[in-house]
Amino acid sequence: MKSFAVFVLAVILAPAALAQHQTFAVNLDASEIKMTLKTTHEVVHGTFHIQSGSIEFDRGNHKMSGSVAILAGSGKTGNDSRDKKMNKDILKVDQYTTVSFAPKTYSGTIALSGDSTIQVSGVFTLLGNPHDLTIPIQIHIDGSKATVKGQFVVPYVQWGLKNPSFMFWKAENDVAIDLNLVGQVSN
Repeated sequence: MKSFAVFVLAVILAPAALAQHQTFAVNLDASEIKMTLKTTHEVVHGTFHIQSGSIEFDRGNHKMSGSVAILAGSGKTGNDSRDKKMNKDILKVDQYTTVSFAPKTYSGTIALSGDSTIQVSGVFTLLGNPHDLTIPIQIHIDGSKATVKGQFVVPYVQWGLKNPSFMFWKAENDVAIDLNLVGQVSN
C-alpha cells in the first residue's frame, strides 16, 4: 500500500516537475545582436548574425545550459574597411569563428507568462578565452513565444583584444552590447 501511494504521488507530481525544465530555442532570423562603440569622432553602431541559440532552464533550481553563438565575421558597421579591420585585427576571425555565451545559473524568477527580470551568470567566450559574465535580462513570455532582452558591456581590451584607435581617432576600451532574442519556449 505504501509503494502504491508513492507511485500515485509520483504520477501526480511528475507533470509539475517536468514543466519546470524548459528550452528556449532562438529564432535566428528574428533575433539580433547590436554593438555600440564610442569614439572621439563618432559612435559606431554594428550588428552581428546569430549562428545558433538554445537555452535550457529549470525554474526549480535556477540552472541553465546551452549557448548563444554569433558568427564573429558577420559584424557590419556600415563601413567596409572598418569591418575588414575589425574581422582581421581585432576579432581574428581566421582563428576564432564564433563568440558565444553559455549561461550556467540565474537569479530571480521566470514567470510562466508575462514579464520577468533575472540576472544570468555564465561564460562569455571571446578569442577562445572564457570570461565570467552576469547579464541583466528581461523576458517576456506569451504562450510558447518568448522575447529575451539584455544590455551589457564587454571590456574587450581588458579581455585581450586590440583597441582599433589610430592617430586622432580614439576608441573606448569597452563595447556596449544589446541582445534581442526572439524564440519559442517548450517543455
